[in-house]
Amino acid sequence: MKKLEQYIEHTLLKQDAKKEELQKLYDEAKTHKFLGVCVNPVNVADAVSALKDSGVKVVTVVGFPLGASRSDVKAFEAQKAVEDGADEIDMVLNVSKMKDKDYAFVKKDIETVKKSCADKPLKVILETDLLEKDEIKKACELCVEAKADFVKTSTGFVKNGVGAKAEDVEIMSQIVKPHGLGVKASAGIRDKDKALAMIEAGADRLGTSSGVAIVS
Repeated sequence: MKKLEQYIEHTLLKQDAKKEELQKLYDEAKTHKFLGVCVNPVNVADAVSALKDSGVKVVTVVGFPLGASRSDVKAFEAQKAVEDGADEIDMVLNVSKMKDKDYAFVKKDIETVKKSCADKPLKVILETDLLEKDEIKKACELCVEAKADFVKTSTGFVKNGVGAKAEDVEIMSQIVKPHGLGVKASAGIRDKDKALAMIEAGADRLGTSSGVAIVS
């Protein structure tokens, strides 16, 4: 197993995050040698500048947190993030279209964003708190067909949501790993035991705002 810090995308996506909180995030990521940071699109250029030559990836989100933006808007957001220097893009699945079984729309939505990512990896946030097990499986299949690079559990913005669950990570892993996609567990991972449980279930990445607590 890799060192725990090499799974962690140190995350700060809250809407009232101040400049000093973001700077703290970058400093902690460098100190602990985290794999990456995950910030909102408006902060990408600053993150790239702050993390220059550190080896820490800059990850951002598009269509966040609802996934309900138009596909071309999500794609434009992804394109701008890549231009600003983002290393990876996490997009939110259109959950309502998934619930409606409009699979053609969901697949096209992912494909449209993927085209705007240039050569940067695209992760698709399924929002597992809002999906039944069979919907999680189907969403994973659509991500494979649309040539995404990762599937991800959660935004962390669902009211009363649990976030990442080991059983969901296991389902996701079983479907996407044979096709070469990775799995990111995100939201609700606040301690080392939970982090290790996610890795054991098949997670390749951990999205968490508790990275320092986990590795300490």
